[in-house]
Amino acid sequence: MIKFILKIAGKENFEIDSAVPKSYIFGLCIKYFFMKLRGMFLGVGYKNISSKCFIGSKVRILVKKNIEIGDKVKIHNNVKIDALSTEGVKIGSGAVIGENCIIECTGTIRNIGKGIIIGNSTSFGGNCYLGAAGGIEIGNDVIAGQCVRFHSENHNYNNLNELIKNQGVSHKGIKVGNNCWIGAGAVFLDGAEIEDGCVVAANAVVTKKFSKNSIIAGVPAKVIGERKNEN
Repeated sequence: MIKFILKIAGKENFEIDSAVPKSYIFGLCIKYFFMKLRGMFLGVGYKNISSKCFIGSKVRILVKKNIEIGDKVKIHNNVKIDALSTEGVKIGSGAVIGENCIIECTGTIRNIGKGIIIGNSTSFGGNCYLGAAGGIEIGNDVIAGQCVRFHSENHNYNNLNELIKNQGVSHKGIKVGNNCWIGAGAVFLDGAEIEDGCVVAANAVVTKKFSKNSIIAGVPAKVIGERKNEN
């Protein structure tokens, strides 16, 4: 049973630690069985949603016509995806969205947001927030820990004679390259960009652009090292 579940989940060569109890493995099989069933029904009537995805319980998806979900995507329990946007939500094959994550593409219905692209085999831990009003592009094979946040929108505040809430917002967008590792609690603000191969330390606040293979940390984040081959 577990080999079958792993195969349809796209993990044919996945090795399970021998210390994992059989009861635990059985529980996972039951969990993914029902996630698979939900995935089969989620895309009924929507060609842009693969019937080969896995959907947890209490997942809420708004504006289904604006969302594209690839094969073997796993969306875990209590995830909310609001796809109201001009360019929609695209989740690549094999991507994972952890429990309690929120993807929100529009901050206010006065101005519809842009949307988000999540690449193939990219995964997010639980409790992440992706505010995609200004647009978010995330590459392939990115791994992100818990409680990572993206805010692709800023409030204007330069006019001292006007309430900040009445001065509108600005959008630059956020970009993350391929093969990046984002530590738990990291925050990406509007205009942030990291190129391929970057490592972002836990709780870093990313506000600007960083070149490929940078190791960044701090508030605001700065380069503290560079990834290199050991030799």
